[in-house]
Amino acid sequence: MIYRSLVVRELSKGTFSRSVEEKETTDLAGEVLVRVHYSSLNYKDALSASGNRGITRRYPHTPGIDAAGVVEESSDAAFLPGDQVIVSGYDLGMNHPGGFAEYVRVPAAWVVRLPQGLSLQQSMMLGTAGFTAGRCVEMLGRQGCVPGDGEILVTGATGGVGSISVAILAKLGFTVTALTGKKEQEFLLNLGAHTVLAREEFVRSPQKTLLPEKWAGVVDTIGGRYLETAIKETRYDGVVTSCGNAASGDLALTVYPFILRGVRLIGIDSARCSVVVRRRIWQLLATQYKISQLDDLATMINLEQLDDAIQKMLAGSLRGRMLVRLI
Repeated sequence: MIYRSLVVRELSKGTFSRSVEEKETTDLAGEVLVRVHYSSLNYKDALSASGNRGITRRYPHTPGIDAAGVVEESSDAAFLPGDQVIVSGYDLGMNHPGGFAEYVRVPAAWVVRLPQGLSLQQSMMLGTAGFTAGRCVEMLGRQGCVPGDGEILVTGATGGVGSISVAILAKLGFTVTALTGKKEQEFLLNLGAHTVLAREEFVRSPQKTLLPEKWAGVVDTIGGRYLETAIKETRYDGVVTSCGNAASGDLALTVYPFILRGVRLIGIDSARCSVVVRRRIWQLLATQYKISQLDDLATMINLEQLDDAIQKMLAGSLRGRMLVRLI
């Protein structure tokens, strides 16, 4: 069966091209063949599409760490033709052909049934970014953060994870402070943010080991000095979740926030978590965490528009979510 796919090719060492090509489904490996209806663009996809060897080892390659669609064929009895499903994480779009294609074929263990309460389109408006936001919010709750405890800081708040985190936290009744490097105050206030902080005003002196206590909890999506400052400002017994490194992967800290204030720093991974966790988070996103602003957060594009969107994402000029329509 012939299908269309975004293919990244290495033209010469360090030089890559992106184009939409026709491929054959017989070249795909896995137990479940899914006709993809929607995918989404994530920062990891943009890196893969640019030749980042830390994400994708071999080219040519089709990125796309998210896919939602309908089962076409399955050799695993757990899934039948016609089932609506979500595939995200694991090695999809990294070293396994990903969701920027009209078909994906994947191991059955990677597939999650679409929960009642979400459409295929809505699931990819959320995608891995929404799933990661859901994991961060759930972890804050599991660690004892409740509305009324104090402000929750969300960094990188106009990005996919950040914007969805702001909306979910606000829906749950938390007082949210949104940190951004963009002039998007109205956008963030409409998502439910109580306060919007400019990134350039946030970073404090690196010589300080502790700063005045402000945050009951933190969802950090960008890392580096912003995460350092957030940890130094987190209140006694507060919780910091870390899920991204768009600013930097480095973290220069003393132990004092942890041993004097009992701050808990928790890493959030979305690629390798178990299918049990995936089902639980997607169920939350379809019910308790379901937000009303998805249409405002997502911009729909097609395969031919992906190249331009990838360049804009790498330049940091996108906001919210980029929904990729394949049907």
